[in-house]
Amino acid sequence: MNYSKKIVLTAAVGFFSQFAFAQSVQEGIIYVDSHKYAKARQNFNDLITKDPSANNYFYLGNTYLTQFEPNFDKAKEYFDQGLAKDAKSALNKVGLASIKIGKGDKSGENDLRQIVKDTREKDAEVLYRAAEALTIYEKTTNPDLAIEFLNKAIERSQKAGVPANYYYALGDAYRLKSTNDPKLAGNALSAYENALPLAKSKASVYTRIATLWMAAQQWQKAKDNLDKAIAVDPSYAPAYKALAGFNMKYQRNAEATQDLVKYSQYADEDPSTQLEIAKLYFINDDYANAKTTLDKIFDKVEDPIKYKLRAYVQYGSGDYTGAKENLDKFVSAVDKARVQAADQGLAGLISAGLAKDEKDPAKKAELEAQVQSKIAIAKAAKDETMKWDEELAKINGGFSAASADQGPTNPQIEGLKKKVAANPEDTTSMAYLAQAYQEAKNWNGAVLTWQKLTSLLPDWAPAYNSLAYAYQQSGNTDLANGSYQKYIDLITKNPAEVEVNKESLSYAYFAIAYANKDGDKAKAKEYADKAVALNPTYQDAVNLVKYLSK
Repeated sequence: MNYSKKIVLTAAVGFFSQFAFAQSVQEGIIYVDSHKYAKARQNFNDLITKDPSANNYFYLGNTYLTQFEPNFDKAKEYFDQGLAKDAKSALNKVGLASIKIGKGDKSGENDLRQIVKDTREKDAEVLYRAAEALTIYEKTTNPDLAIEFLNKAIERSQKAGVPANYYYALGDAYRLKSTNDPKLAGNALSAYENALPLAKSKASVYTRIATLWMAAQQWQKAKDNLDKAIAVDPSYAPAYKALAGFNMKYQRNAEATQDLVKYSQYADEDPSTQLEIAKLYFINDDYANAKTTLDKIFDKVEDPIKYKLRAYVQYGSGDYTGAKENLDKFVSAVDKARVQAADQGLAGLISAGLAKDEKDPAKKAELEAQVQSKIAIAKAAKDETMKWDEELAKINGGFSAASADQGPTNPQIEGLKKKVAANPEDTTSMAYLAQAYQEAKNWNGAVLTWQKLTSLLPDWAPAYNSLAYAYQQSGNTDLANGSYQKYIDLITKNPAEVEVNKESLSYAYFAIAYANKDGDKAKAKEYADKAVALNPTYQDAVNLVKYLSK
């Protein structure tokens, strides 16, 4: 069939303009993935100027949901504009459903199902974005439904070519299901490997593979993939963020700081990203850089999250009065749904800091009453933003590097300290150092060293048993019981381990039972009985059972 020249040219122009448009959207997606939110927003704003279509408003609005701390109001503003352009816009409807999910409203999932149904499951991008909405909020994920949507998105886009981000989003969804299941980890790795040949940004995929290996505690494989990510794209910011996490794990604070400097260099000046950088400096105990970064953008940030982050930084530097003032500002300015268990825990720690120097007995008692109740909220939620008991112990004057250095020492300790300083990954020398501290009765040193080992080897049960003993000897019963419980949990996973460790396991049960004998008597009796069952000749446990049976 012959077409006129005009028709052929018109068709060609239409094709190339759509191609350029698709490339621009893809560029924006790559900017978001690279933590360059300011550039992504500029990209999508430019697209709206050229073509104010409903979809372009969605892409702009969605950057406010995928940033580190979602800005629901700003996102909704753009989704509403998109729907004003096209009331049937499925993507903008997905955006509004995503906001519901982010705020903890489970009806958002039903909205997503209906949107997918209305598009007859044929629109791959709608399926992908619906899946994204189910994975981006830490507290409200549904990885199973996300995996279902992503598999359908991949199937629908086979002919046109599957975008790499569909595959690596599938890998991310599998990771949300479980970090310990080898099969699920294998599914995640397969999805990342499928993304690798398709990805324009291969550093993005290598970084995801690296963090998958980090979650599996395969540290060398993690490091190898981070090296690959930086080799293929030295400007890929998230790789440096992951590398900082790697170095924090080994408590290489100086190296982690350098990684964060590079992360800050290659991510852009978007306030949300800078807030995240300040938070990472705080986690790395680098309060000076945390404060400098936060101060730089504090007045540019509208979101009240800035007050919470300043409260963390002030808490870290011992300014408990300023920390309370800013945390109170955050809590009073935001919707209740945004106040997390960690915020309650921080409030408890701040109260502990204020109570320490309070002279008025009534105010001191009031503050002390808040400490445990608020920290208990964070612990009940299994929040791990901070090590709550350890932070509380630090406030009360224990377990600092200075206190360890002031304690008893000997040539063996000093020699092992040098070995560990030279190689922070030398867990064998670290264990010998912890034992040397114990033998010298330097309990602060022992506690700090065993803490590092449990961080590096979270599944090594003996470290928790020794940490519990060190806590016990330093007079911290609550912390000791927490570590004994962790020891019990790890040992009892394997019946063979129980048989080999009967005596130490019996003592762990007894220690917790004894600590609870005048409070939670039911738990005390349960644990005392277990202690005797494991070691019938353990007279202290036998006597405790008799006492609790009266």
